[in-house]
Amino acid sequence: MTSHGGNQMTAKYDYDVLYLGAGHGTFDGAVPLAQKGFKIGVVEADKMGGTCPNWGCNAKIALDAPVLIRHQQQNMSDLFEGELPKVNWKNNMKHKHDVIDALPDMIEGLVQSVGIDVIHGFGQLKDSHTVQVNGEEKTAEKIVIATGLHPHKLMVDGHELAHDSQEFLALDELPEDITIIGSGYIGMEFASIAQAAGANVTVMMSHGIVLRNFYQPYVTLIVDQMKKDGIQFIENANVSAFEQTTSGYVVKYGDNQEHATKWILDATGRTPNVENMGLEEVGVEYDQTGIKVNGYLQTSVDSIYASGDVISSSQPKLTPTAAFESAYLTQLFSRETSKEIDFPAVASVTFTTPRIAQVGVSVDEAKDNPDYRVVESDLAQTNWYYQAFKEPIAKRSLVFDQNNQLVGATEVSQKADDVINALVPIIELKPTKEQMGRMIHLFPSIASDVFSSL
Repeated sequence: MTSHGGNQMTAKYDYDVLYLGAGHGTFDGAVPLAQKGFKIGVVEADKMGGTCPNWGCNAKIALDAPVLIRHQQQNMSDLFEGELPKVNWKNNMKHKHDVIDALPDMIEGLVQSVGIDVIHGFGQLKDSHTVQVNGEEKTAEKIVIATGLHPHKLMVDGHELAHDSQEFLALDELPEDITIIGSGYIGMEFASIAQAAGANVTVMMSHGIVLRNFYQPYVTLIVDQMKKDGIQFIENANVSAFEQTTSGYVVKYGDNQEHATKWILDATGRTPNVENMGLEEVGVEYDQTGIKVNGYLQTSVDSIYASGDVISSSQPKLTPTAAFESAYLTQLFSRETSKEIDFPAVASVTFTTPRIAQVGVSVDEAKDNPDYRVVESDLAQTNWYYQAFKEPIAKRSLVFDQNNQLVGATEVSQKADDVINALVPIIELKPTKEQMGRMIHLFPSIASDVFSSL
């Protein structure tokens, strides 16, 4: 195995480590590495911070915040007077900009404050230690590729008429009718946001499954609620073309069927940013799922590593995963560890209404393995805390091993993200019964309620 530690600026290279991309796969590790005395450079072709703060998590949650409140008010409508308000799209979009617009400059200021060079431009690998940016060559002992993902485009006739998630998150005017192609987390979350703001929403599924990585009986509850809210679902749509008309657009699908709409969102997935970077020329192995790495996040070229969503990995492609990988590389390069990366339990969530979240051993995996025991609770029917908020949908499945240790959890409810967050340290750190007894939470609160069930 090639040595991974840095030499802290040998005269041979411009940098000890040069990162391509400025998202969480970079700055969560680059900043502490620079603070340890390493000479660091970061190459970014677009906004600092990458997808998450600009066109992903932060932007989405800012838009979703009033959607959550609206659904809570809808659940408790008999306790209010007056009509249920819809989300004001223009004001909500302004709110989103108020929340996120300062983030790129803030992130750039953060990395520069510890002596990191920020190089704006598109980086191309020239050899195992050289990156060309804006016609200039920058060299480094180690290079980290952290270029993330971009929206996938469904290549059908008229594909240029469809819009992607980044464009949805920047809409000044919300179209009165939106058709979403795809039923993954982006399609489902944006369907919830658009419907709450008054749009007619149709979700066209490429198959019969929604949110395929989540427990399907719980997903069905979400879909049923979205249908009650007026969102239309078309299963196995088999979209074949998009066409423009005098009044909008037509989506052609199925057996010569047509669906008229005012705006088309292509939410058919995300694709690794690996094109035109010189990977083939330098010998970095990759495929359509991303860059191949070993247990040290090292590519097929010894001096080149990868971090974040661009990696071909079974780990969830999430911001916390990228941050963990970036932090690991800091430990590796500074010789604080010589071990392969050891991933903790990684929680995931879809911010639909209601939410669905999970961590650890899945319910499906547990039900197929006699070594696990699944305890399912219908919280909407039995739990006073959920009943206080009149949640119509609230179910939780806990997975225990033969030692009665909690190893997995899945929940569907408006509080699912908070519940799963509370359970992550229990699954990861495996406290003893005595240690659990010393955890006293605020009461009443969702955390105290969750722990009372363990």
